[in-house]
Formats: sequence, C-alpha cells, structure tokens
Amino acid sequence: MRQITKVTVVFLIAFLGMATKADNGSNGKYFEISKNIEIFTNLYKEINTYYVDDLDPAKLMRTGVDAMLESLDPYTNYISESEIEGFRYITEGKYNGIGAVIKKIDDYITITEPYDNCPAQKAGLKAGDVIKAIDGKTAKDKSSDDIMDFLKGFPGTEVELTIERPGTPGEMKVSLTRDEVKVPNVPYSSMVSDDIGYITLTTFTRDAGKNVGDALKELKSQNPNLKGVIFDLRGNGGGLLTEAVNVSNVFVAKGEMIVSTKGKVVDWDRSFKTLNKAIDKEIPLAVLIDKGSASASEIVCGVMQDLDRGVLIGQRSYGKGLVQNTRDVGYNSRVKMTTAKYYIPSGRCIQGVSYKDGEPFDIPDSLRAQFTTRNGRTVLDGGGVKPDLVLEQGSDASIVKSLLRGNVIFNYATQYALKNKEIGSVENFNFTDFSDFENYIATNNFEYQTKSEKVMEQLMKKAKEEKLLPSIEADIKAMQAKIKAEKNNDLANYKDAIINEIEKEIVSRYYYQKGKIQVRLKNDKEIKDAIDILRDKNKYEALLNGK
Repeated sequence: MRQITKVTVVFLIAFLGMATKADNGSNGKYFEISKNIEIFTNLYKEINTYYVDDLDPAKLMRTGVDAMLESLDPYTNYISESEIEGFRYITEGKYNGIGAVIKKIDDYITITEPYDNCPAQKAGLKAGDVIKAIDGKTAKDKSSDDIMDFLKGFPGTEVELTIERPGTPGEMKVSLTRDEVKVPNVPYSSMVSDDIGYITLTTFTRDAGKNVGDALKELKSQNPNLKGVIFDLRGNGGGLLTEAVNVSNVFVAKGEMIVSTKGKVVDWDRSFKTLNKAIDKEIPLAVLIDKGSASASEIVCGVMQDLDRGVLIGQRSYGKGLVQNTRDVGYNSRVKMTTAKYYIPSGRCIQGVSYKDGEPFDIPDSLRAQFTTRNGRTVLDGGGVKPDLVLEQGSDASIVKSLLRGNVIFNYATQYALKNKEIGSVENFNFTDFSDFENYIATNNFEYQTKSEKVMEQLMKKAKEEKLLPSIEADIKAMQAKIKAEKNNDLANYKDAIINEIEKEIVSRYYYQKGKIQVRLKNDKEIKDAIDILRDKNKYEALLNGK
C-alpha cells in the first residue's frame, strides 16, 4: 500500500466513523468507501507531484469536489471559506460589504443598483458607475465574483474605488466604509386599490414570517375597509424551511401541519406545525406564483392550496421539493447537501423527478399522483404547484429579452438620469418619449436575432452539410426576408412591454428597489386579475371549491 499522510488517515477515520453511524454496519460499503478514498488521495498526490505543469492544489481539489456534487442534484454544493458571506446573505438576508448589485458589462464591472441607505448609496455611487480599480488595483477583465470578493469585508474597514461615471469627464476616486448590509425580505407592501392590499416577499431569510405578519397588521390597521390581500411570491427562490412555516402561520391557525421531511437518516425526519395564533385566517387571499417560485415559496403556496386558504394565480411553480442542510467540513467551509424531501398537508411532494442541465423535467399530468385538498379538490404531486387560475406569462418577446440582455435599456436609463435630476412621484411618472428611445437604438446600432432567425440559420447550415442547399436555398432566403420584414415591426408591436421595462429602470435610479416594485405593480395584469377575483366573492369561493 502506498504511504498515506497523517491528515489522510485522520480524514479516513473521521469519515468512516460518520459512515458507521449512517449505514448501520454495512461492512461491504465501508470497504468501498475506504478503498475509493485511498485511491482518490493517492491520485491527488501523484498528480500534484508529477504533472508536467504547476498546479493550484486548492483549485484542482475544488474541481473534483464540484464534479462529484454536480452528479447528485443542483442544490448540493460545497461552500468554501471565501463564499461564506454569500451563504450568509442567502440564509440571513445580510452580509458585510458596500450594498450594491453589480454586473459585468464589456471589460469592467458596472454598478447596476445601489441599495438605499447603504454604504454605496451614502458615498454617492450611482447605477451606471463603472469600477475601474479597487484600492489602486485594476478591475479590468475581473468577474463579478472576483469584484464582490474585494468589496466584501468587515464592517468599519475602508475600500477605495476608482470610478468612471457616464457624463463626467475623467475618473474619480470614492472611499467607502464597509458595513453590514441588510436586504429586506419584504421590500414593499401597500394598497393596490381602495380595498385590496399587497405584500411582496422576495426571499425566505430570517424573520420572513414576522415581517410578512407585520406588513399584514399594518395594512389592516390603516385600512379598515380591507377586503383582500395579494401575496406576491413570484421569482421567490425560497430559503429557510422554518420561515416557510412562519409565513404560512400568518394566514393559517395554530396547530396546523404545514410540512414534513423524510430522508435516509430516519432520526432527522421532522414534522412542522404552526405554533402561533394566525394574524388573519379569514381574509380572502390571492397568492401570485410563477416558474421562479421555488422551495420555501412552494411550501407556502402549496399549503394555501391544500388547506383551501387562498387562491393561487399565475404559472406553475419551479418544482423543488428538496430540503438542504449544511455540515461543517473544516477550515470554515461547509457542504450544503440535500438530506430529505418535503411533503405538504395533502401528502404530496412537488419535487421534479429528474434533472437536465440543472433544470427539472416537465412531468405530464398523466404521470403525476393525485391528492385532495381539505375541500376535496384534486391536486397533483411532482413538478411544481399548478395555480388554481393559470395565466399566460408576460411578454417573452425576443426583442425585449435582447434589449435587457444587451444592457440597452439600462444604458438608456443612465443617459436619461443624467438629463433629468428628478422625475416627480412614482405614481405620476410615465415614460412618453418612445421616439427618443428609438433614436437611441438607431444611434447605437442595436441588432438582435429572433428565435426564427436562429432556426433558419441552423437550417441553412444543415442543408449545406447534407448537400441540399442548392435546391432549397432560395426558399430559405425568402423566409429569412419575411422574418426580417416582420422583425422591423417589433418595436411597435412590443412597445408597451418595452416601455414597462424602461419605466422600471428609470424609476430605480431615483427610488431604488421600492420604486421599481411600484412601477411593476402599476403595469401588472396579474395584479389586476387578482384584484378582480378578490372582489368577486362567488368566483373566489368557486375556485376554492373546484368549480
């Protein structure tokens, strides 16, 4: 046997100790574990010692660890010491840094959204500012993750940014003092009509249940004529399972079974009931969901559906019915791994069975098991939660996606903010100069490719490979010409959708995230549909009774 280092021996003993607890005396499995760890250790040692080029041992190991965990599911991940701050943000909704969203545009990182009342905003940084250097070191060609690592740090420490600001000649230096950045999980709640309230929850970080409850209490106290509440979980990717229970408890009574978890380690199986008196278990409730609603969001919306507590509106949710726990693996690093599946009150699990490229397969309804809600409605397991009222998703047009992906709308909003020091109130702001935007596009030579054009391009390439091009080339080119002619009308055809995106981006420059949410609500068809249902008692009751 090859000689193994002391560290490896200690690791083997510790690992086998854990395996013994988990596998209850399966000797054959122990041997396979010890054999493969020894092979891996020896392989790692030989490559580091004799490979022709110098290697970064940490990077090599990280590649192996990531590849191993990637074979399991998309949610089992290794969290290194340098990534702990990001993990803290996911679970607690806070981290130590400057408080800004950043994005790589061309060769440099650009600030796309400073958080209100955080170090970046207090220091005068604006959306559109390009980070040229950090503490005198160039930021060129650095990734967003690289820059974020530089910007995070202990509260009270300073960092100096060299900034290039559109409309301002030369570069400027800005000193910031890092601080703890708290990102609210309930960034907005208000009335969206005379009698209907609105609460949005963006993530299930710590105190999510308390914050949703406080928002509902405030709506009730300030609006005695409140007849219903819209609870927005669209795009909410989840978070802490315990907060899913607490959020559900805002709307359902004490003692209700919310979720149970079942996994390999039976001792870890748990059931979660509501522990407190509901804030309001009677008020009509409309829950908005979409394909971005996942995990803890699906627990809450699934509970509301299973208990017939509220009407679900929108598109089918993502389909993540897995529970993750973190384990310390030494040197201030952790592994976040899937340890169980969760089951909601009807007994169903909404997990997609298989994954492709990190996404769950869309499971046909015919292959999904049937369960019943408290009122006897039929609901299905697997592949997400289907809304009670399914609505078509908003514009998914190629031109809108291309304008966003190419940062055209972002850059236009930057220029707009340079020319306009204020825009008045969010409620009264409307973008009306669409011709100016069209001129901006023309001046900057904006080009994009539709899905149809991509298909025609692939068809042309395939026909050439199969030597069919001479006979069908004229037909393909004729179709391409027709597609191009239709594409020329896209700006006019999708004008409303484009203006909506422009308004959100412009308003965010003056009123930050809260303003962006207010604009979205103003132009949101799903909000209007939810208001109509909450006002129509007969329709609301019919949906809850499956009629």
